[in-house]
Amino acid sequence: MFFFLIALLIVAIIVMLAFLAPKRYEVTRSVIIDRPHSGVFEYLKYIKNQDHWSPWKKKDPNIKQEYFGIDGEVGFIAKWEGNSDVGSGEQEIIEIVQNDRIEADLRFIRPWKSTSHAITKVENLGKMQTKVTWGFSGENKFPANIFMLFYNMDKAAGKDFEDGLNSLKALLEKG
Repeated sequence: MFFFLIALLIVAIIVMLAFLAPKRYEVTRSVIIDRPHSGVFEYLKYIKNQDHWSPWKKKDPNIKQEYFGIDGEVGFIAKWEGNSDVGSGEQEIIEIVQNDRIEADLRFIRPWKSTSHAITKVENLGKMQTKVTWGFSGENKFPANIFMLFYNMDKAAGKDFEDGLNSLKALLEKG
């Protein structure tokens, strides 16, 4: 009877944690770039350009990549296989709204399997300035959502997004 009560208590704790744990995550960061809006958008819609400013490319300069389709168009897929810092997965462009946003599905395989929705938005601020907002969102499924009680996705991934946007800003303002 004692073991049954312990097992019941453990199950109750897991159910309670799963109920309290966040079901969704969203990480976004923004930067203002001193370049014309349309040029910034044109640069960003090509996934291969991420090689020049992505924080994950810096974490694994020897990352293996494959591409399928036409870059800058809906349906383009970029696959990657990298070290433990970048894992493996693929990114597929699912929507492009000219001079507004690029949306993609991110399908992670390693270090853990998950799917996220990525978005890169551009906003014309006039005076040769463009605001770029970059981020991703998704669902925390059970039982992984319990882990999110102890892991701050915004803090962890947000730094990478900030680093990437700062590299993008430096790159586009230089050239």
